[in-house]
Amino acid sequence: MSNIFTSRHPLVAHKLSRLRDKNTEPKKFRELLREIAALLTYEATVDLQTVPREIETPLAQTTGLELREKIGLVPILRAGLGMVEGVWELIPQAEVWHIGLYRDERTLKPVEYYNKLPVEPTVSICLILDPMLATGGSAVATADILKRWGVKRIKFVGLIGAPEGIRAMQAAHPDVPIYLAAIDDHLNERGYIVPGLGDAGDRQFGTG
Repeated sequence: MSNIFTSRHPLVAHKLSRLRDKNTEPKKFRELLREIAALLTYEATVDLQTVPREIETPLAQTTGLELREKIGLVPILRAGLGMVEGVWELIPQAEVWHIGLYRDERTLKPVEYYNKLPVEPTVSICLILDPMLATGGSAVATADILKRWGVKRIKFVGLIGAPEGIRAMQAAHPDVPIYLAAIDDHLNERGYIVPGLGDAGDRQFGTG
């Protein structure tokens, strides 16, 4: 599991515990999701490439650094939407491309219903955003789509992963690093992560 990165940051652990709590209301849930997404993205982007840039401070001229790579955020609808604002706070110049997938409750397989990617890729690295890596079907399908689009570097950023979803993602896309706040125990018969936090989409939007 060399490409699995689980955060050990105390703030992530603290906020995730509050996120898991069934009594956390949607407004607070969205706030916590946004904050954890930002913290995880900080860790996931440590290897972004930079180029020198000459700048003038109030006291002198010096050389700083600026990002060289164009970054795309790909939230998997709908639960991934809640992570975008947190990432945007760190990378305001990032492009956002939406891919819509829903899980067939009978087969637990992903079904694509929305994709507005342009013909040619406009970014050099994409961050797939989805709070839950459960069966792994949606993450695998999204990485498939992005690779067909022509993106060379892809990373997955989520909150909680199940061993089943991690294995599926590693088998299909061993070159895609996975950044998580926690790895939980297993999936139940409905494909939900246990102990998990329930349905991340329903809890964000108050539809559960």
